[in-house]
Amino acid sequence: MSSSMKQSAARALAAIGCLAALVVESTRPADAVPSFARQTGQPCATCHVGAFGPQLTTYGRQFKMNGYVWNDGGSHVPLAGMLQASLTHTSADQPGGAAPGFGANDNPAIDQTSLFVAGQIYDSLGSFVQITYDGIAKQLHWDNLDVRYVQSRKLFDKPLLLGATVNNNPTITDPWNSTPGWGFPFAASGLAPSPAAATIADGGLSQAVLGTGGYALWNDLVYGEVDLYKGLGRDVRNALGVVPVSGSNSFDGVMPYWRIAVQHDFGNHYFELGTFGLDTNVFIGGTDTIGRADHLTDVALDATYNYTGDPDNILTGYITYIHENQDLNESSILLGSNAKDNLDTFRINGSCSFQNTYTLSGQYFQTTGTSDVALYGGSPNSSGWTWEAAYVPSGKKDSWFPTWFNPRLSLQYTLYDQFDGSSARASDNNTLFLLLWIAG
Repeated sequence: MSSSMKQSAARALAAIGCLAALVVESTRPADAVPSFARQTGQPCATCHVGAFGPQLTTYGRQFKMNGYVWNDGGSHVPLAGMLQASLTHTSADQPGGAAPGFGANDNPAIDQTSLFVAGQIYDSLGSFVQITYDGIAKQLHWDNLDVRYVQSRKLFDKPLLLGATVNNNPTITDPWNSTPGWGFPFAASGLAPSPAAATIADGGLSQAVLGTGGYALWNDLVYGEVDLYKGLGRDVRNALGVVPVSGSNSFDGVMPYWRIAVQHDFGNHYFELGTFGLDTNVFIGGTDTIGRADHLTDVALDATYNYTGDPDNILTGYITYIHENQDLNESSILLGSNAKDNLDTFRINGSCSFQNTYTLSGQYFQTTGTSDVALYGGSPNSSGWTWEAAYVPSGKKDSWFPTWFNPRLSLQYTLYDQFDGSSARASDNNTLFLLLWIAG
């Protein structure tokens, strides 16, 4: 390790230590803010694989689908906080800096600090509302929003759970970690290069839309959801801190999102198989200049596996495949792109969690599609691997940390076989990411 990298690492670790101490100091028991764990009276490991989110157990999925309202009978203020601090190293320096205000490499950062209104609001009404200060973009913004109202009924003498949701990110409502909203990697560096091409369902609408819809779970077996979204205007996005606004895309009309999944336990083995999709019209650059928009349609398949025989030692597996058809009615005229393109995204990943303390995860990812010089500079193809080791000392019944304080330390390495159509210098983008993630 170079002396400059050692100095950067030392500064990052010092900053992380100070921040951890600050969080501990500001969340003493008398002033602690409750989380879902405080509300339910359960440790984090009851809902989360590895005693830390967002990877959900069966109980965690049920808690979410039931509207975040399960409680231990007490009265709780639904507030929580989060902090992420990191160090990012890439195989090659990034000319001009990784981001404004950051160096070409070995960058320590306070990635995010967040405040949540998360839990039961009243009776069957619950929320997961996040407000975040992005320490890389230097911007306060609204983050994930999911407000739910749930009722229980019966259909054909079987239990039927009916829910309504208001949210700002398709797939954020999903109780499975095989869809983009909560998929692996659960946190990644904002100071590392990333491939240029991604489907619109893969986070392309996050916080830039607002939607409402409903979902149903019948007999704890069949799940269905339909949401309708509307793009937020530029002034609204600016007021909510969604950046970048200048030159960013806008979304025309009503955008439907649908989700169907089947789940079942076979002894100690849990399986889910599902499909989801999204249809949207996009104005590039945020303006309707020629009276037509690009039309994007995404259709996806996903699957989930959990070994449930031992609540302290859990195996998980996830598969995601997204196919996107692009009718480039606007881009082909204004940018000179192809008239039609397609993108395919495939991810397969799994994790092993030991004693809900040590978690090893790995993923293979691949994006392929039509070569388009105007949109991608050529081929959009990228592929590679992400590996992660995480340590969570808290979140269990026998933890010596208080139940309202849960840190997670992880080391993640992403390596590319191909990056934006090229294999020659793909490894220049390989990224080592050290992250301290604190929730309380």
